[in-house]
Amino acid sequence: MPRAPVTAVIIAKNAAHDLPRCLASIVWVDEIVLVDSGSTDGTQDIAREAGAKVFEYADWPGFGPQRQRAQDHATHDWVFMIDVDEEVSPELRASIEGVLQKPASDRVYVFQRLSDFFGRWIYTSGWYPDPVARLYPRHLYRYDNAPVHEKLDFPSDKQETLKGHLLHYTTSDYRHFAGKSVRYAADWAEARYRRGKRTTIVGILLRSLGCFVRKYLLQRGFMEGRHGLMLAFVSTVYTFNKYTALWTLQQRSPDERAP
Repeated sequence: MPRAPVTAVIIAKNAAHDLPRCLASIVWVDEIVLVDSGSTDGTQDIAREAGAKVFEYADWPGFGPQRQRAQDHATHDWVFMIDVDEEVSPELRASIEGVLQKPASDRVYVFQRLSDFFGRWIYTSGWYPDPVARLYPRHLYRYDNAPVHEKLDFPSDKQETLKGHLLHYTTSDYRHFAGKSVRYAADWAEARYRRGKRTTIVGILLRSLGCFVRKYLLQRGFMEGRHGLMLAFVSTVYTFNKYTALWTLQQRSPDERAP
């Protein structure tokens, strides 16, 4: 019996380094849609050569709206949302193709994401199993409007976890990794500031220290050796950047300035 057709949906910018690996792992899908937000490294050409439908937009509305914009270009009932730095493992591919033989019409299929941190797969530090909802009927579920750390809106009782890993290559090089981290921190701070969230210098320090303790000790990052230690430090810096960015927004706002 033929399986249900599926559209792989990707959002990208300057992803020429990672995109070929991602595309090679999804050659079995029925359609690929890639929405690009101003790449200058040939990302669009790589996608077109692989048979993808490429749509280009000059603006950047944030991750949630951009994912939904890309989803709206899909033509099949089932959507598989995948990032450019991800790869479908053979076991996960088999699981996906298996459920598509007779998918539940309202089900959201969740994958276990396994992330690489500078050459080591991380199974601790809160990084695993990192469940992500990525296979779903496009007419029923949509993404929220969060500029970063976006989520697919769906009832929790509608999800089912598939076997196999979605492999996540987070650290192709340190400059890219650090730049992305700073952008995410700034976007996070902007969103929290608009929602009325505030912080203090003491709050920044306490949250940063708490992040290190949680990652390295409570979430057993020490079991990953030097990679776990470095991951705890990197996570601490990210937390520091998030709350420092929020604090700097308070300083620029007239209603936060001292008379």
